[in-house]
Amino acid sequence: MPSPSHFPVMLAESLEYLAIKPEGTYLDCTAGLGGHTSAIASRLTAGGKLISNDRDAESLEMARVNSAEWADRIEFQHGNFSELRLSGLDGLIADLGVSRYQLTSGPRGFSFQAEGELDMRMDQSQGQTAADLLNYSAEKAIADWLYQLGEERRARKIAGAIVRARPIRSTLHLAGVVERASPRTGPLHPATRTFMALRMVVNREQQELDALLERAPRMVKPGGRIVIISFMSLEDRKVKESFRELARTKHALILTKKPLTPGEQELRDNPPSRSAKFRAAQVLESK
Repeated sequence: MPSPSHFPVMLAESLEYLAIKPEGTYLDCTAGLGGHTSAIASRLTAGGKLISNDRDAESLEMARVNSAEWADRIEFQHGNFSELRLSGLDGLIADLGVSRYQLTSGPRGFSFQAEGELDMRMDQSQGQTAADLLNYSAEKAIADWLYQLGEERRARKIAGAIVRARPIRSTLHLAGVVERASPRTGPLHPATRTFMALRMVVNREQQELDALLERAPRMVKPGGRIVIISFMSLEDRKVKESFRELARTKHALILTKKPLTPGEQELRDNPPSRSAKFRAAQVLESK
């Protein structure tokens, strides 16, 4: 399988705040294409271990190829955040962004610019597709998803147009329906927020993040670090509130009083990183 080029977001900050111990045990919750995985594994000795996890089997295989040099230190694992059952970690990292490979691959159904089945499942062995949800859900439910998760102000109008156009057959069919209902008024494609909201519903992203935030302080041992990189305000708020509660109950120390953001060089090299928010905490007492 060919492996596309990949820029791991805020890599230098990730390595700094994880404070990697050469013989430590770490978890990359979102292997993606293996950028963070490779960098962490390269800093471990033979006594160290990295568990590299992802719910997307295709991405996990690419991560395996990209980090082959460090294969003796990496255990690859396929699963959701809610399926993680680990303990005694020296640190974990989760990059909550969707990779450019996923967003631009027509057959996966994430792209409103490439023709493909309206799938959007990260794990294609589980759950309903985006087409299933759009073609069989109530108009109000669709409008609520678009408004609450996509922060789409024209949610009701778009939901009505989707219901009238059913059955929705493909990515470009959906993009066309949205664009006709809500013509472009700025640089953002009219279907951007609709596709984002549907992806979040299909993959239960908010629920999975809640599961990770609840489990992380139990998986990481005292002194270990938790690093989370988010790209949407909904996610960043959840991370911020979770860290604050851990600090309030003396279970963790917040290491980033305000979220870190990419530097100028990274923005030049990797413009999609511009919305990244980086937060880190150190576990003081396991929950």
